[in-house]
Amino acid sequence: MENNHLFNFKNISVLLITYLASFGLTYAFYPVSSNSPLVSPNANVDKDRVTAGFNQYADLPKTETCPINGALFSKEERALWEQKRPILTMIENSLDARPQSGLSFSDVVYEAVAEGGITRFMGVFYCGAQADKLSIGPVRSARIYFVNMATEYNTPIYMHVGGGNCSRDEASGQCTSNKKAWALEELQKLGWRKPGGNDFDTIGDIGKPVLSRDEDRLGRAVATEHTMMGSLPDAWHQAAKRGYTGVSADGKTAWPTAFKSWKIGTPDTSKSTPATNISYDFWKNYPDFSVSWKYDPATKTYLRSQGSIAHIDHETKKQLSATNVIVQFAKEEGPLDDHKHMYYNVIGEGTGIYFHDGVAQEIKWKKAKQMDRTIFTDTASKEINFAPGQFWISILPTGNKVIYN
Repeated sequence: MENNHLFNFKNISVLLITYLASFGLTYAFYPVSSNSPLVSPNANVDKDRVTAGFNQYADLPKTETCPINGALFSKEERALWEQKRPILTMIENSLDARPQSGLSFSDVVYEAVAEGGITRFMGVFYCGAQADKLSIGPVRSARIYFVNMATEYNTPIYMHVGGGNCSRDEASGQCTSNKKAWALEELQKLGWRKPGGNDFDTIGDIGKPVLSRDEDRLGRAVATEHTMMGSLPDAWHQAAKRGYTGVSADGKTAWPTAFKSWKIGTPDTSKSTPATNISYDFWKNYPDFSVSWKYDPATKTYLRSQGSIAHIDHETKKQLSATNVIVQFAKEEGPLDDHKHMYYNVIGEGTGIYFHDGVAQEIKWKKAKQMDRTIFTDTASKEINFAPGQFWISILPTGNKVIYN
């Protein structure tokens, strides 16, 4: 520090030029934001759009098909997602968590009861989530039936905050939860939950800036457990450092190669009935979690409400919508223990209803093994063609009533 007086204008100029040159090299690999996803120097990305917000690619031609839901996106977005793999994130749905952040950018949303009639979401973030500033949440704990659906995505990044586990009693050393609820132990069996693994959990080896508290997100006081937010750009950055990119460990096989896509095309309407209004409950006498959908012919999507209130994304201030709404009936077990853990048998087979384009179709589903893809068929066991666009899959207890007209 005592030599500072030796720096003259020429020294400062040299340092400034050196800094700008190094910044330019860095920019070739990363967007301007330090919280941005990794970008290949050869990626077809318009640098003028970096840090432009959620809609930075909205006005670009949509020519590239998403391998997850068939929706069309820009070449710039595809250049980004091809370097990555999906991030599947547990997002809570308690009243204090609403409105959630980022669900409108997911390609698929899964929904099921977590405990006590309170539902939880698992968003699949990939094609639609390439904005370089994207925060999602509030992030909450894992449930084993969501893990059993996450396995369908070819070793994705699984983001959550804790989860169902043995929960040993300190005095007796005995587990206080039912083994069917052990999500964390199941993640270990899968090989995901390990140092440097693809299981991103705050009680594992992930913290800031991937997951951090934001107590001011809603501009009102809420309990701390409702404030954990996830940064998708930072999560993808960390995933790349750990080797979880758009290619497999051999550096040759692209992520979608081992991923089984659903069939996307023109849905068969020959056995469908009108369904412009849909409503259902997960549990009786829990009106805050009642769901309704209203078909919007202008966008060919269903607009979502819950608790008789439009379901809004906190980030966009717009109502959530989906092109494909699926009700999947599954056997419900629980509460299993004093922790009120539930279990839904999503490995097996069952029935459901598929809503699209203002009509409803009875369907069947089958998932033979944990790692298998859930396949949806018509009642004659022919695999369904889905409309391209966002999916919303609600797991309802078998026997629940769904009203539509």
